[in-house]
Amino acid sequence: MAARKRENFWNAPNAITLARIASAPLLLLLPFYDGPTGSAVIGAGFLAVSLTDLLDGWLARTYGSVTQIGKLLDPLADKLLAMTALVLLVAMPDRIPLWGVPLVILILARELAVTALRAMASAEGVVISASSLGKWKTGFQIAALTGLLIHHPWFGLPIHALGMVLLIVATGFTVWSGIDYFTAYLGGRIEDA
Repeated sequence: MAARKRENFWNAPNAITLARIASAPLLLLLPFYDGPTGSAVIGAGFLAVSLTDLLDGWLARTYGSVTQIGKLLDPLADKLLAMTALVLLVAMPDRIPLWGVPLVILILARELAVTALRAMASAEGVVISASSLGKWKTGFQIAALTGLLIHHPWFGLPIHALGMVLLIVATGFTVWSGIDYFTAYLGGRIEDA
């Protein structure tokens, strides 16, 4: 049996992904700073941290430092940030109304199902990278969650209402991309890495 080639885990893209994971608990500060300024800072911080996903992907592709572990950790970092924000927003009064809770449940269920699918595929030596639909899903989730974290009107814009509209759109992309991952995997359209 041939020895498996060990990848260099410690590279800039993976370090950025790990920093994104480590920043998720900072969202727990929101209930303590839920006024307009605190919410704006936390919402802007969430957006900035979320956008590092673009940076680590660009660095990995540009400098040839794409790793299998990076392909697994990158979507997990996105999910951890989104799931932390969603659970927190449901727990806070006035952030996600009762009618929005089924949207959150659909998003959380899809994220857990796709994570389980990735784990199952990984056990078979298959890495499921983010698809274009998955990237759209992530973009709409980030936009929705940023609006819901900021919550308060900003320059006269109804940020919370925009966040809820974007959450509906994000939920649609979330379900659609989840179905796409499962049909691609079960239909054999995803090959060994």
